[in-house]
Amino acid sequence: MVAALELYLDVDATRRIRTLWRALEADGIPTMASLLQEKHRPHVSMAAARRLDPVAVSEALAGHSVARPLPLRMDFAGQFVGRVLWLGITPTVDLLAHHQAIHDRLAAAGIEVWDAYRPARWIPHCTISLRVPNPRMSQAVRRCLEMLPLTATVTGAAIADHANDISHPLP
Repeated sequence: MVAALELYLDVDATRRIRTLWRALEADGIPTMASLLQEKHRPHVSMAAARRLDPVAVSEALAGHSVARPLPLRMDFAGQFVGRVLWLGITPTVDLLAHHQAIHDRLAAAGIEVWDAYRPARWIPHCTISLRVPNPRMSQAVRRCLEMLPLTATVTGAAIADHANDISHPLP
């Protein structure tokens, strides 16, 4: 199981990423669209852990606008070990400061997150697929590059644990 603090994107960016998901699925490459009965929506994970208590996270972030209209720009595609394909978000001072502020509040509340999501380790990204078949990775990367660059604006946020049907909106 994975729980995450997710930032959601504006309608146009969401539409473009869903179009990419459909194109990859048509090419036989599984994407976030087909994972967990299509519960995922395009997002940027600011924090992740095996479990996140939505109430505790909400309390830790009280008074902080998590879903503020932050501009994002996706300029490259990347791959994590384990066949994970993603669109890379160019880090900005505002994005990194927002990320740091969230993690400062979570840490002060004793909420543990995975190391890969902590400040100075986090790679801002929007996951496209968690399981690209190795022989298809170059095809999938090419398909991603065809739709870049992509600009987006954060329009919402939630604590999400899709395997357990949890989606707890954050302000």
